[in-house]
Amino acid sequence: MSYYPAVGFYFSLSFSGDISNAETSFKEVSGLTMEMDTESIEEGGVNDYTHIVPKRRKHQNLVLKRGYSANQELTTWCEDAIMGGLLEGVYPETLTVKLLNENGTPLKSWSFYNAWPVKWELSPFDSEKNEVVIESIEFAYSYFKSI
Repeated sequence: MSYYPAVGFYFSLSFSGDISNAETSFKEVSGLTMEMDTESIEEGGVNDYTHIVPKRRKHQNLVLKRGYSANQELTTWCEDAIMGGLLEGVYPETLTVKLLNENGTPLKSWSFYNAWPVKWELSPFDSEKNEVVIESIEFAYSYFKSI
């Protein structure tokens, strides 16, 4: 068993369902957060403190970034979901992120259920810089579980 801290550059990503064969090489995954929403309750006659009680869990959207290349199944799914509006329907998928060890074995995995694209963005084009165009895709999801 290894006791070294995990490295953030060795991970894999996969989709289930209709886009399970989509290219899933990404340079960055962010938004793996969760926090508990709280409510403050004041008790009559108690002026020293306020009771803070939990309400519900909340999380940020998941953001994936990679170098852009045309003709991608994932990009097409995003365009269909965002540009099609509510007339075409949105088809959610399960997205799984795996943090890998030095041998490529998953250390930890997270599955994001009912994920669907809510934002697609390309990095700015700048003739004074020699940079790769970055595609950024943001996903909303119902909930995620640690596997």
